[in-house]
Amino acid sequence: MAIKFGGEFQVLRKPDEVYDFLTDPRKFGPLLPDFQGMTVQDPRHFTVKVNIGISYIKGLADVKMELAEAERPKRAQYKGQGSVAGGNVSLNAGFDLSEAGAGTKVVWQGQAQIFGRLTSVAGGLLEPLGKKNVQKLIDALQAALQ
Repeated sequence: MAIKFGGEFQVLRKPDEVYDFLTDPRKFGPLLPDFQGMTVQDPRHFTVKVNIGISYIKGLADVKMELAEAERPKRAQYKGQGSVAGGNVSLNAGFDLSEAGAGTKVVWQGQAQIFGRLTSVAGGLLEPLGKKNVQKLIDALQAALQ
């Protein structure tokens, strides 16, 4: 099952500041919904742990993340692979930054693919839950960058 997401927002910080925040896993990672912990291997690689679940399939997800594209201060793109309760997940999320008056316009887009038992049990609940969690992350990013 594939879940696509995207949108945009504006903050009153310069693109360099926003880029530095988005590419620092220690700042960005804890904003993930249901964040439980993180291990940073190097500036481009980290593993994040989050609680996930629907119905009786619940647990801790380990997702290995990579800052796959980093073009300061214009673009940051992450790719991730991991195991979740009852399946696997792969994701791709990018942030495009541009000056907007005294601040920065952030355009974000991505896609998550979920495989395994979780998709058969959760069915149509996964997409709305996924989009709700993405919106929580974006709301947290906006608040942190204000």
